[in-house]
This record gives sequence, structure tokens and C-alpha cells, in this order.
Amino acid sequence: MDYQGNIFRPPSEAYSILLQITTGCSHNKCTFCGMYKGSRFSIKDDRTIMADIDFAAAHCKHQERLFLCDGDALIISQERLLTILRAIRKKLPWVTRIGTYANSKSIKRKSPEQLQELRENGLQIAYMGLESGDDVTLQNINKGADAERMIEMGKKLRAAGIKLSITVLLGIGGKERSHIHARETGRVLSAIDPEYVGALSLMLTPGTPLFDAADKGEFILPSPTGMLEELAIMFSNTELSNGYFHANHASNYLPIKAKLPKDKAATLKLIEKALKGKVRLKPEHLRGL
Repeated sequence: MDYQGNIFRPPSEAYSILLQITTGCSHNKCTFCGMYKGSRFSIKDDRTIMADIDFAAAHCKHQERLFLCDGDALIISQERLLTILRAIRKKLPWVTRIGTYANSKSIKRKSPEQLQELRENGLQIAYMGLESGDDVTLQNINKGADAERMIEMGKKLRAAGIKLSITVLLGIGGKERSHIHARETGRVLSAIDPEYVGALSLMLTPGTPLFDAADKGEFILPSPTGMLEELAIMFSNTELSNGYFHANHASNYLPIKAKLPKDKAATLKLIEKALKGKVRLKPEHLRGL
């Protein structure tokens, strides 16, 4: 397989075929993210992509999922993306699910009919980084979209029948906007009503603008207790009709896995116990990106 630079994928795609069809991220301006800072965004040529599909056909016969890398494969033109999806379906018929990252810009570029066409050709799940539902926080981290745009784009994906997994970041609003960020994020998640929510705890990455701001005292990361308070507020304000809310990433102090609405009350009790010191939190040295 032709891999260029660092390859990133969601935790749930750990055992998927990783097909890199773009390099870098088409936005690449978020102040907290260092994933693609050294990578220039580009779309790979068809010959390279098809050669990788042929390689996967020969060597990846036991992997039933495939993830389109890198940061935003959905930005590719509809015609080219359909060609790739159809080649996967033809040459890797055992693949049951294809996923990709998606941001508000790339979703906006696709019509509802185009998104539905992508789903019909195998694209079944998209991962969208919401990070926060607080407009001030979204502006501060240079996300490139406000909360209403995020809601609109999330609903657009879901209406096309593409499953949606949304990532949010505990701590991204800083200590100053912590509770506002948590409450507003719960509101936006409820409005979109995705199948999956993944809550991660912010870990400042050297070389990013947010790390530099924290180093200067311009951004204050909430304490572990503050992160738990955010989780409690965010979770209590999130209403999903039939979705999963997970905060079991390696970065989190308190791992939780909840199916909503069924597990809401029990999960809130668990967070409350942790806030009272009755549940042991993950030690700092065991946390990771």
C-alpha cells in the first residue's frame, strides 16, 4: 500500500483496511490539532489508488471494513469518489462497511442526492469532528463553522442514510467557558441526533497554536475534576433517540459507554460518584492520544 506521511483513523477503524486516497486535511487550521501540520493536502492519482485496491484485494481478505484516509476524503469530486467506491465493491466484495472523515465544508459541497448516491455505493459511516457546540469556542479554535452549520451538515448526512459518528472534546473551551461549552455541545448533539458520540479529553499537543496559548497563560485547561464536571453537564444535556455516547478513549479520566436513552440515569450516577471521589480516575501517566 502507498502510505504517505502519518496515517490517522478513528479508534473504531482499528482493524479496517486503510486506503489512503488523500493526504493531509483540506481545512488543517484547527488550533488544537497537530495531526496534519506537516502534511500538504492533496488528492492521490487514480493509478495509485487503484493499485492499492488491487493490493487489498490480494492481501486483505479477512478485513470486512475499509476506511478512506486521510483527513477528509469526502472532499473529492463526486465522479472520482464514485469510481473509487465502485472499484472497492467490485474487487473487495467482502467489505461490508466503508467509512471516512467528513467536515462541514466537504459535506456542504455534496448535494443530498450525491450523498445518497455515495451511501448506495458503500459509504456507510462518516466521522465528523464537532469539538464544541459553543460558537465562541468554535471561533477560538478556528473550526471554520458555527454550531448551526454543524447541525445542518450533520442532519444532511443522516438524512442521506449515512451513519454519523461525532467527536467532541472535553476541555476545548478552556476553564473560562467550560460549562457553557459542555451545555451547548449537549444541545447541538441532541439536535443532530447521531448514531455515535465519542467524547475525548483535550491533551495539548506541542507545536499547535493552542499549546502555545496555554504556555503563555492565555488558555487554561480545566483540571481533571473540571473535565468530569464538563462530562456531567454535556451528558445530561444530550438526548439521543437511539445512539451511543462513549467516553472510553485513552485520553479520558473516566471511561464510560452508554446507550441512550436507556443508560442515561445510571451513567450520570457513575459520573456523580467519580466527582465525589468514590470512583478511581485513570492516572495521568496512563492517558494518551
